[in-house]
Amino acid sequence: MTEEPHNPHAAKAIALICGAGLSFAVLDTTVKYLAAHTELPMAEITWVRFFVHALLTLIVLGPAAVPRLIRTGKPLQQWLRSGFMLSATLCNFVAVTYLRLDQTATIFFLTPLVIAALAGPILNEWVGWRRLLAILTGFFGILIVMRPGFGWIHWAALFSFGATLSYALYSIATRYLAAHDDAQVTQFYTPLAGMIVMAPLAFMHWVWPADALTWILFVWLGVAGAFGHWLLIQAYRFASAPVLAPFIYVNLVWMTSLGYLVFGDIPDIATVAGGAVVIGSGLYLLYRERRINAS
Repeated sequence: MTEEPHNPHAAKAIALICGAGLSFAVLDTTVKYLAAHTELPMAEITWVRFFVHALLTLIVLGPAAVPRLIRTGKPLQQWLRSGFMLSATLCNFVAVTYLRLDQTATIFFLTPLVIAALAGPILNEWVGWRRLLAILTGFFGILIVMRPGFGWIHWAALFSFGATLSYALYSIATRYLAAHDDAQVTQFYTPLAGMIVMAPLAFMHWVWPADALTWILFVWLGVAGAFGHWLLIQAYRFASAPVLAPFIYVNLVWMTSLGYLVFGDIPDIATVAGGAVVIGSGLYLLYRERRINAS
């Protein structure tokens, strides 16, 4: 395996994916709050998240652009990517309902390893030994947080693992489509599978929001999701999947902070120590990118 060639846009891509992580952390926090403080069914919450996402995309890009946005050179891949997004979202929403935000974040951090493993054979983007070492170091930090073998693991962790695998496939599909379709086309397709598939389940047991706050949070689901995925699409335009994968780790900062601010969840020593290792691996990769760009 050899290192990737010099990429002058790597720092921009890293900033974009860190911003996307913050948006997704806000989304997860909102879902957990709605699940804990309202009687809204999960199918309805999921559908509204995708519906508002699609509506915002239509408003921003304009209804007149729809004929252009529907045209894609890779229709099967676009619908598969949208399906991966639905799977990742639904599994993650179930997981955050029952687990702490920092717990779902640590499991989610398996994503870079899955991406690194699949990006080579699927995208022909092989990681160099330094990036591979940094990713493995980050994974070691996850083990510190999870402390495997100590205590009982909640069944909802299985849904978090499902979200991890689905999101890894979604990320690889995003990178693949960046070379074939305009970013606006990919953004347009992102929420379609979730909006179509979840609609019957949502309306079957529909519950109207009881107050203004719930309505605001409803709309916020789609805003945070749409903005996060737009940043993600832009990030993969500027850098490869293996380069960006380790920076998913920064989401640990967002999730832990929001878990404390909103739900009063205080991370323990293992979470802090493991998080430090994880973040350190990401900062090392940023240093590597800047050094390569400066040479």
